[in-house]
Parts: sequence; C-alpha cells; structure tokens
Amino acid sequence: MKAINDLKNDLLKRREVKVIVESSGNPGFANAAKTIGDHFKAKEDVVVINNVKGKFGRDTFLIDAFIYNSKADKDRIEPRPKVKKTAEGAAK
Repeated sequence: MKAINDLKNDLLKRREVKVIVESSGNPGFANAAKTIGDHFKAKEDVVVINNVKGKFGRDTFLIDAFIYNSKADKDRIEPRPKVKKTAEGAAK
C-alpha cells in the first residue's frame, strides 16, 4: 500500500486519504475499508470509502477514503442511506 495523498481536515474532523493498493482482484468497498483501517490504525466503522478505481490489465487500485476521528463525527457529516419504501407501506 502506498499513500499518495494524506490531508487532515480539522473543520470536518477527518483525514482524507488516497492510497494505491495492489490486489489480484477488485478489493471492493468492505475489504478496502478493512485494509485502510489496518494501515492507518483506525476502526472500520469510522472509515468511509468514496471510490475504488482500477484500470484494465493492472493489479493496482486507487482508493479514495475518509477516516473520521470518531463515529459521532462520521454520523454527523455523512449522509444517511435512503430507506426503500415497501409495497405494504404504500398500500396503507
């Protein structure tokens, strides 16, 4: 793993990192969060993965992520996932 960019954002209480990871297959968001958490000594629940980019024929992937200082900071800033409406709820 090679860190390309490591910026500390004091206003939003997070680190903004870009790293290059070598992998035989696409690491995916869950595995990327675990890898970044291990490398930067942070818990997985404070890591937010924005992008995992790869190029055809290469074994390197660019991962763009945020590492928050605490779970409360993450919950305050990150948007909440939308809840899907079910057919039962619409019929009532």
